[in-house]
Amino acid sequence: MTILLGTVLVLGWMSSKRVRETVTDDFNQQQLVLARHAARQIENSLESIKRELFLLSLSPSIQYKESAFMGDRMKIAFSRIKHEGTIEMRFTDTDNKTYIVSDKIKFTTNKADSNDIECLNRAKDENLKGTLFMTKVTIIPYNNNGGKPFMKMAIPVWQVSVDDSHPVALNKFSGVMVFVIDISSLIESVVNELRSGKTGYAWVIDKDGTFLYHEEKSFIGKNAFEARKRKKPTMSFTRINEIQKEKMLKGQEGKSWYISGWHRGIEGEIKKLIAYTPIKIDEKNPDRIWSVAVVAPISEVEGAIHSIHLQQFILQAIIISVILFGGLFINFMILSWSNILEQEVARKTNELKKSEQRYRSLIENAEDLIYTVDYNGNFLSINKYGAKFLNKNRSEIIGKNITEIFTWPSSEVLIVMIQTVFNTKESKQLIHMVIIGENEYWFSTNLRRLWDETGNIYAVLGISRDITDRKKIEEHSYYTEKLASMGTLAAGVAHEINNPLGIILGFTELLLEKYPEGSEEYEMLKTIEKQGLNAKRVVENLLNFARHKDHKEELVDINKSLRTVISVMGNTIRLNKIEVKENLQEALPPVLADEGEIQQVFFNIINNAIYAMSQKGGGILTITTSYLNSDTVDIRISDTGDGMKKEHRKRIFDPLFTTKEVGKGTGLGLFISYGIVTKHGGSITFKTKTRDESPDTGTTFIINLPAARVATKEI
Repeated sequence: MTILLGTVLVLGWMSSKRVRETVTDDFNQQQLVLARHAARQIENSLESIKRELFLLSLSPSIQYKESAFMGDRMKIAFSRIKHEGTIEMRFTDTDNKTYIVSDKIKFTTNKADSNDIECLNRAKDENLKGTLFMTKVTIIPYNNNGGKPFMKMAIPVWQVSVDDSHPVALNKFSGVMVFVIDISSLIESVVNELRSGKTGYAWVIDKDGTFLYHEEKSFIGKNAFEARKRKKPTMSFTRINEIQKEKMLKGQEGKSWYISGWHRGIEGEIKKLIAYTPIKIDEKNPDRIWSVAVVAPISEVEGAIHSIHLQQFILQAIIISVILFGGLFINFMILSWSNILEQEVARKTNELKKSEQRYRSLIENAEDLIYTVDYNGNFLSINKYGAKFLNKNRSEIIGKNITEIFTWPSSEVLIVMIQTVFNTKESKQLIHMVIIGENEYWFSTNLRRLWDETGNIYAVLGISRDITDRKKIEEHSYYTEKLASMGTLAAGVAHEINNPLGIILGFTELLLEKYPEGSEEYEMLKTIEKQGLNAKRVVENLLNFARHKDHKEELVDINKSLRTVISVMGNTIRLNKIEVKENLQEALPPVLADEGEIQQVFFNIINNAIYAMSQKGGGILTITTSYLNSDTVDIRISDTGDGMKKEHRKRIFDPLFTTKEVGKGTGLGLFISYGIVTKHGGSITFKTKTRDESPDTGTTFIINLPAARVATKEI
């Protein structure tokens, strides 16, 4: 009986152990697939930037400094790669002049700084002709918690191309083209949405062990070994440090586990599964690598098998009790136990299959086409997203050739690349167009070989990401996209505001009947009614803007409109201890516009200025108007607040973006103002200084509106 009891316990323990090991290994293998995919996408983004840098260096307008064309050429190139993390493009010529293009600087020329000259001197070496070189990752302090990793890519520019102006290449050194890349933004665009299980995420380190990206934003730009110890000094991070030092920093791929002190805000000792793979950033320097890791708490796995273990141990306890106290029925109980155990094994197997299916869903539900094909391009498998994307059932795809799914020539390109992988036994990455039916798509595809037990390639794994939208974004201007989103949102906001406005105006009309004209209450109600009607007109204009309808225009006195807004907001201005300075040019020409809409613009900007200065206990609001030339009226509204942070400046005209506290701002004021000014043929820009940039802080909004051409009568 002792042997029997021991056998039952051992079998139960071994079964539990096998279930745990199988599910854990399967989960970690799925994490490794995600890590590989993320690594290839990051490599593809870097290759896109390198390719654009090389093509730009071959442009005759750059090589010969054709001022009429080089600015446009650099801006076009920048628009194609700024979504890959590139924040600035600099060309330094042999006259020590630097031509700059960025999001903030459309195209300008400056005297070369020391960094530009250092790059220029290095590029003069004829041995580097046609060679792209990269700087080390530099960490620039970003805020009190961490830094931003940046890297520069550069290529010498020689006059080797020809065009109409230069039919013969001069073969002279012209300068150096440099791209400045925000590494954390580049990586975040790839791994930000990556999820392993429910809570897993990815992080990336460079060759020196510095975090280039991490879910814990304060880690970015810090040494991985030091950052963890600083966050949790009482814990030992020996195992993860060893994995990083002995595996990841040496460019190895693998999977393992380690103990962490936190996970997504939860503190305590947490066992995590980790899968990691290298990112090759420089083919000419194989030792220069980064490493991407995908991690998730082991509880993601244990939760799936906990109930199975509990049921198993309860069952074993019952069997042992029956054996100990029911010897006379031992044969019957053994038979019953055998039947129950058989059912339990079947149930465990079924649970295990379900568990495997859950983790396969990482692949099935990934928003990429993931498939396998043989040498001839016949589909062996495809994930659910891929079948849905192709608008077919899996049975209609598996067994079919690529040429039957994709039309020529996209199918031929894929087959050639697949056969190249089989023949060379090397993975391939490509960005290519795919024609499915009558539709064109752009894919970023990674093709990897799959090995069998004998070491032969039996299939190719393809992971294709649809980047059609990104291509479309590159083909359209920034403001076209912004206006489209503004129109869509404006219609929705306007409908939501109409109902409360109607109630306000209705009750105001009832209250007006209760007070005599000329009384203080009557005048206050008339002011409410006037501003309510003004708001209603703004809402109607928002709807007209969204529906592209014409609006009513009249000759508007800008100075008068500004004084009206200041008068309406006078009480708010006084309560917030703000001094108003008016520098209004007399005899200012009128503007052909909708006066209510223009006043709405002034109201929104002045209201923001009041809020900014109220945080400092008061300030000076300066309003200036001038007649710049024969065509433009210039309006400037300045405050002495703390200025706008650099990370907010690109988004201030975005709908629903606000830096105010909850309940104090909707994020629609500047969005609507931008639409109104643009609709009237004008422009709205701003200048801002924070305490880090200047002791005189504050923000100035600059509005330019076309002056109306007013005909004069001869007497």
